[in-house]
Amino acid sequence: MAGRPAWLAAIGAGLAQAASIANPFDGQPVWWLQILSMAGLVALLEAAATWRGAAVRGWFFATAWLTGTFWWLFISMHTYGGLAAPLAVLAVLGLAATLALYYALVCGLFKALAPDNHVARAIVFASLWLLAELARGVWFTGFPWGAGGYAHLDGLGLLARYIGVYGIGWVASVLACLLVAAGRQRQATHKSGPAIGLFAVLLLLAVASRLGEPGAEPEAATTNDRLQVSLLQGNIPQDEKFEQGSGVVTALQWYGEQLGAARTPLVVAPETALPLLPQQLPPGYWDGLQKRFATGEQTVMLGLPLGNQRDGYTNAVMGFQPGVAEHYTYAKHHLVPFGEFIPPLFKWFTELMNIPLGDFNRGAVGQASLTLQGQRLAPNICYEDLFGEELGARFIDPAQAPTIFVNFSNIGWFGDSLAIDQHLSISRMRALEFERPMIRATNTGATAIIDHRGRVTQQLPRLTRGVLVGEVQGRGLSAETGWQITPFAWWVSRFGLWPLWALGVLGLALGLTLRLVARRPCA
Repeated sequence: MAGRPAWLAAIGAGLAQAASIANPFDGQPVWWLQILSMAGLVALLEAAATWRGAAVRGWFFATAWLTGTFWWLFISMHTYGGLAAPLAVLAVLGLAATLALYYALVCGLFKALAPDNHVARAIVFASLWLLAELARGVWFTGFPWGAGGYAHLDGLGLLARYIGVYGIGWVASVLACLLVAAGRQRQATHKSGPAIGLFAVLLLLAVASRLGEPGAEPEAATTNDRLQVSLLQGNIPQDEKFEQGSGVVTALQWYGEQLGAARTPLVVAPETALPLLPQQLPPGYWDGLQKRFATGEQTVMLGLPLGNQRDGYTNAVMGFQPGVAEHYTYAKHHLVPFGEFIPPLFKWFTELMNIPLGDFNRGAVGQASLTLQGQRLAPNICYEDLFGEELGARFIDPAQAPTIFVNFSNIGWFGDSLAIDQHLSISRMRALEFERPMIRATNTGATAIIDHRGRVTQQLPRLTRGVLVGEVQGRGLSAETGWQITPFAWWVSRFGLWPLWALGVLGLALGLTLRLVARRPCA
């Protein structure tokens, strides 16, 4: 498969990988398509004549996959930012093509270094791919959106509690390699051989683990009573959200009304629900909010900016609780490049767009949770739930670990696109990794309640204005052994992603060792 058909096939496989993360028909992940698309890439790499050819094919695959995954960045830059359409297209393609260099490198290394043994070859490929995924997710602030593991909320999803989304991606890559090896073996010998047998066993175990998942958990695994919540979704148009004469007025009026009318013990309003600093609000508005929740039995968690010109500003969540003089605050730690801080040398680019940009201060990793009715509510803002290793920092002490995650988002920047579905899947994966429910209050969607098994139990329609009233059951307490955390939460809270980096390096070392042994002349 040389020349033009090879790079076209790589693009097709990459687009299939993007569709596996959130298919364009209903936005749901398709786990088997992710494995097949990876198998298509592996087959292309195997057929390449040189390591350079393999690197090029890997680059086309990754560029197509990443472009097909976060194409909606075009909407934020062009529709809302006013950047000329050709420049916005080039910006999206440029980002995808740059990030694709990680994968081009490891594809070239795979072709150059992989041993002949089928199983070892699969481990080497998966380990190299893992290193590329980690590099994309960590370096230069990290942007791991669309990692292959997110396709496996079903299928391999039960492994999340042990190895996390990157570990799932490693297992899926092993399966893809074994599938290709089985096909090649059958073509050469007309027999299935051990490779397809191993592939079938691993796949059946993964599916069986999901089918055998219990439908109900013992009461000992829960924390006290269910917590009733009201999640507010204002659906303020993004092109009006920060406009004083339109979106700001609408937001202040609608959220003010809903905060006053809510009757559940917990009320949650999304990221920058109030788009002004407290000192910029109309006279009496802020004092009225504080008075509203100073007494009674209700708590509100509210997204808004905080700070001043002297000390700087934060994208924050504030919590008002009755009888508590000092308000709870959470400051966003993982800021969005070009949205909440401007990377060095890129101010010229942000000046091309009409977007309210600024440099925010970062909050600390592992900030304290808000305590309510025996639950510990851990906020995360916008795409902070993309970084499980940062959320995991709160689990170093199981007795203080969150029992419920709360996501505050506004992805109205990306319109009615797959970004909404992809972000919901990200929250679902975090619920699986930590076995903690996630409640989400967003401006345009997806406002939802996700249980500790990653299942969406309630959800508002996207791009509508409304209030989701429901209940959530915190997790973590065992009557026999006290506070419980998943294996993933245990190791990621102590070592971060270093165990996965080690797995990638060990896999690469395995390939080099076996290749050297195979080339050693017989005595």
